[in-house]
Amino acid sequence: MSAARLSEEPAPVGFSGSYAPEDVTFLLQRVDQPLIDVASKERLLQSRERHYSELLSPEHRPSAEYLAAFERACASNGDRLARDVLQLARIVADRIRGRIALVSLARAGTPIGVLLRRALAERFGREVVHFSISLIAGRGIDEEALEVVRAAPGIDDAAIVFVDGWTGKGVIGRALAKAVSEFNAVRGATIDPTLHVVVDLCGSTQAASTANDYLIPSCLLGATVSGLVSRSVLNEQTRASGRFHGCRYYGELESVDRSRPFVDELHRRSKQLPVPVAVPAPRDLAAESAASRQMTARLLERYGYSSDSLLKPGLGESTRVLLRRLPGRLIVRSDSDPEVLPILLLAEEKQVAWSVEPVLPWRSAALIAEVPK
Repeated sequence: MSAARLSEEPAPVGFSGSYAPEDVTFLLQRVDQPLIDVASKERLLQSRERHYSELLSPEHRPSAEYLAAFERACASNGDRLARDVLQLARIVADRIRGRIALVSLARAGTPIGVLLRRALAERFGREVVHFSISLIAGRGIDEEALEVVRAAPGIDDAAIVFVDGWTGKGVIGRALAKAVSEFNAVRGATIDPTLHVVVDLCGSTQAASTANDYLIPSCLLGATVSGLVSRSVLNEQTRASGRFHGCRYYGELESVDRSRPFVDELHRRSKQLPVPVAVPAPRDLAAESAASRQMTARLLERYGYSSDSLLKPGLGESTRVLLRRLPGRLIVRSDSDPEVLPILLLAEEKQVAWSVEPVLPWRSAALIAEVPK
């Protein structure tokens, strides 16, 4: 397998993918990243021969049936997501008094960041810019990209707000806290590492709209709802360039891209909803975290798994396993819940076994298949 090359015609600093330029600035460099099949990737990951940030698998055109499931999810949960984005905007607006720099974590955080930027600007009358940068668990945050954010006109450290779509086990939140703490110590910065999300399933942050698992429609697609951008890549070539972490741009999927239609439709719905007047009441994060850990341990024991890194809770994480990893099993709380029907469809398309666990605190969880060492 050949190494990634920097694109001969890299996008300029500040490319927007397939989004409108005013909606987001991706602080990533485009690379010609070789693609690897999922089974080979899983073997390399579980044997620890390679880090996940060094590997990308192909992204295919969604089937017509699966795209229909995405559209149904938008129709059924669009208002809920629009309302939760407004609630998250309320949290941000109450915390930040001046100009706001949203920093979404590429790429699941990007569509949420786009919606949040529009809500803050139009419904709260705030000056706001939106960047999307790379944070890689086990590798850290893209420090050069973060310095570009800090240098943006009118932005100081107190203006920076990190955004993602959801949390499953809190891994990204902990990785963010560690990376920002190290960045602050080395660079004399004072950035707050709090992660702002729509759904927090594990008691990891108060800066969340809800702790209840539901189907965020954008979790059903990959590049085609994220500006046609891959998840971020970090390897020897991107490090040596002295530029940003890398990404692949899936221009070949342009005809099925839903990135702009998705945010436009959610934005339209948002404009019809009232602005929340208060932030959510504080939650008992310790109790939520303990419950999440207990259920994780129970499921690992029940299905004979030794590592909690192979269990991904919640609809968002379950979908990512089915789309990007080698799934071993899907677990759902109810097989008649309309929220889980799209993910059951995906499991059937991929011939993945699934089972029902009525006591599941989340709507679903997925187990990654263990591969022989």
